[in-house]
Amino acid sequence: MRNSSLFNHIELFAGCGGLSLGLDKAGFELLLANELSPMAAETFSYNFFNEDFQQLARDNQKPEHAYWISSQFENLLQRLRENPFQYPSYSFDNTDLPEDTEQLKGNLVIGNIIQLNKLLESNKELLNTIKNGFHGEGVDLVSGGPPCQSFSMAGLREKDSDKNTLPWEFANFVEHTQPKIAVLENVTGILRAFSDKKGNLFHAWFEVAKVFASKKYIPLCLHVNARFVGIPQNRPRFIMIAVRYDIFEQLEKTFGDESAERKLFEQSKTFYHLVQNEPKKAIFGSLPYFDVTKPNALLLFKTSFLHHLVEHKTVSVKEALDDLKIHEPSKQSTFIKTLNKTFLTILQKRDKVYNHEYRSNSPYVQRRFRLYQVIQQCNDTNIKKAVFNILKGDVNIITDSIWDRLKTFEYLKEDNQMGKFSSKSEFIRYLQAHPTKKQTQKALDANAPAPAALSIPDDACHYDQKELRVLTVREMARIQSFPDNFVFRSKTTTGGQMRKFEVPQYTQVGNAVPPLLGLALGKCIIELLNKLQKSENSLLN
Repeated sequence: MRNSSLFNHIELFAGCGGLSLGLDKAGFELLLANELSPMAAETFSYNFFNEDFQQLARDNQKPEHAYWISSQFENLLQRLRENPFQYPSYSFDNTDLPEDTEQLKGNLVIGNIIQLNKLLESNKELLNTIKNGFHGEGVDLVSGGPPCQSFSMAGLREKDSDKNTLPWEFANFVEHTQPKIAVLENVTGILRAFSDKKGNLFHAWFEVAKVFASKKYIPLCLHVNARFVGIPQNRPRFIMIAVRYDIFEQLEKTFGDESAERKLFEQSKTFYHLVQNEPKKAIFGSLPYFDVTKPNALLLFKTSFLHHLVEHKTVSVKEALDDLKIHEPSKQSTFIKTLNKTFLTILQKRDKVYNHEYRSNSPYVQRRFRLYQVIQQCNDTNIKKAVFNILKGDVNIITDSIWDRLKTFEYLKEDNQMGKFSSKSEFIRYLQAHPTKKQTQKALDANAPAPAALSIPDDACHYDQKELRVLTVREMARIQSFPDNFVFRSKTTTGGQMRKFEVPQYTQVGNAVPPLLGLALGKCIIELLNKLQKSENSLLN
């Protein structure tokens, strides 16, 4: 039996470290992390290992806690801007991986998970070292959120996209390392069927679950929302908790006959046996997912080990951001004080709030931002449609009833002063002078959680009429529940063709698993692992 109260985990697709931060606070010791992007890895290393890649590059040194599987470059500065989709094949000439595999413990491996899986297949010493938990008692948890653009409703939703293979690579790694439990996080779009090139429907979440079942893991599939764990964002996510079958057999003995745990896993167990024994019968519909927004499922969440995912009140954008305003900032809310205190013992203390540099917006853009704020405050789809029809140049009229609503608001006029319009025709000319084809950008609602799509500066503008600007990286991070002493590194943003491979600060935040969601998931898994320990102890007694 383990002597420490800590469980361990391996983090795949680690990104900047949101999930790892939450799991660390929950009580998991990091055995190994893997991340493809050197830009996201720079942030991960800065926060978890206190290693400054930029300073190391200037000093012509290499990190002590980060190893590249392969790279085109010897120079660290060049590596930090390397296109990760052009990493060369692994060889002794282009790798940092140490011969002593024990040196990888607790550190970050930068590179492609496909190459990492190939290494595990070809290097038995490396595989055994990791599989045994670096000479411990094995791996408790493998977790991660494979990149999901092809599953996202905002993406291309391509069945044959290369990015769709990454959940399968996640499953291969799990098969190699045999953790007790695996947790896969993804966008909610994975739950919506899409068509292949022949028009056949494809249910990605179900196929992923089937793969894990074929590898002798029982998959429990969940549709959750990060706002239920106290995050100021409406952020629905897909979560799969996969339990190794021999571990599940032990856990099942701890489930009461009518317990929520037994009800949650009942159909997953049946599905598992179908995949193992009659795979042709494991068709779509033979495995459910539990949707936290449905009353029956919510009750199971509340009365099981999943209760950590639903036990927090809704947090508004204002609670998260109001103290960061330029004009008339408020005092820090209880939410921010508690958030910063929660992770205080894990991260380095900082002498100021980083990543809070304001972006420059022209008066023209600021005037449009004020329009977005008015549209948000009206909260009426007809008003939104009417305004945007003029902004897009489709029409040049609005109804009197809509004008009666809009004329009550003040707008930023061309003299840079706030004021109302005296006539409908004057207001229409104002709209025509600020054309845009965009309809996705919106103003935040101060009294509600932020919308789900927040990953680039153009996604949203501030809610305060004195703050006609996009959000800073720090404000985005607050919405994602990152504490203020978590510092984001590398470029702030990017554009053009570099969007295809660069992961700047805004994208790091937008792609991350919110730390408070990671913390809640960690607590859920620890409850299962504690049940397992009790079961093992009862057998010994």
